[in-house]
Amino acid sequence: MTWDLIDTESLLTDDERAVRSRVRALVDEHVRPHVATWFEEARFPVELVPELARAGLLGMHLHGYGCAGASAVEYGVAMQELEAGDSGIRTFVSVQGSLAMSAIAKHGSDEQRQEWLPAMARGERIGCFALTEPDGGSDPAAMTTTAVRDGDDWVITGAKRWIGLASIADVAVVWARTEQGVAGFLVETSRPGFTATPIQPKLSMRASVQCDVVLDGVRVPESVRLPGARGLKAALACLNEARYGIVWGALGAARDALEDAIAYAGTRTVFGRPLGQMQLTQQRLAESVVALQQAQLLAIHLGRRKDAGTLQPHEISMGKLVSCRTAIEICRDVRALLGGNGVTLDHSAMRHAANLESVRTYEGTDEIHTLVLGQAITGHPAFRG
Repeated sequence: MTWDLIDTESLLTDDERAVRSRVRALVDEHVRPHVATWFEEARFPVELVPELARAGLLGMHLHGYGCAGASAVEYGVAMQELEAGDSGIRTFVSVQGSLAMSAIAKHGSDEQRQEWLPAMARGERIGCFALTEPDGGSDPAAMTTTAVRDGDDWVITGAKRWIGLASIADVAVVWARTEQGVAGFLVETSRPGFTATPIQPKLSMRASVQCDVVLDGVRVPESVRLPGARGLKAALACLNEARYGIVWGALGAARDALEDAIAYAGTRTVFGRPLGQMQLTQQRLAESVVALQQAQLLAIHLGRRKDAGTLQPHEISMGKLVSCRTAIEICRDVRALLGGNGVTLDHSAMRHAANLESVRTYEGTDEIHTLVLGQAITGHPAFRG
């Protein structure tokens, strides 16, 4: 039996289905057999990076410099398949490609692109995106990290928090306040004064790396400043790339949990008959499928608009809000269908639900995206008095 009751399959092209199949096969071979152990051990599998690079997934939506140049929808279906494995794996690809590499591609000089992008696409060098601060959270405009000009150099001082990949990264895209406004810098993590400490313990995103970063008078040359990064809008443009990937990715987690629950309902016998014959089970599954397919239609629509060059930031906010809200509710609901077995790592729903608490929070909380939509509707920003 299929759960695709409205044939969303028909909305994808042959090339998009081919990308999906290729990434699904990678996840089946290299992620599913190990992800429960990675989650339990709270370990990001750095040994997976070469596989992701060989599959062309790092910076896959970028053009040139060794990147795959995939379409927005191809990128979306890839993120969906990766997050069906685990949010932490999709997050690695997102931080590397949609944040760090995207910042270099959008705002860097050609010399900076040549230096970093091909090696990052090959997985030989890892990047992170240091924007969020301990007291900033959803308000990046409250940034206190500073970069002060000292002769031909810049001296960067401040702290960042929840920075994905920072402890395994070779370069950090650091955003700091200067006398001319917010600027971005490519800071090699080996520089004196740069410290990244993994945040532990975590109850979510355990197969991933998030860090506290301290920049204690880190001295860098003018040549590492991103020349096209002028103002906070430059950083937010990269965040929109990552948020778009979440629109698709979160639905992969929901789909994986739902498929596991459907299979379980077909084999679990209670009161002398399969669980799937019970009316309340069918109601729970039906409502989950309806919610998932509605969200998938929105993701495909947004992907087509992104490929056409017409996608607006508030549309990405709607997609992120809908996908995360839908995915976490599906994972919680089907976890209950699995009964006591659902709290073990033999099943994926509770792991996905825990991860989605982070996915729902980073790149903009529900509240932030709701206010973005409110501003688009009314014309009035509610973020500040």
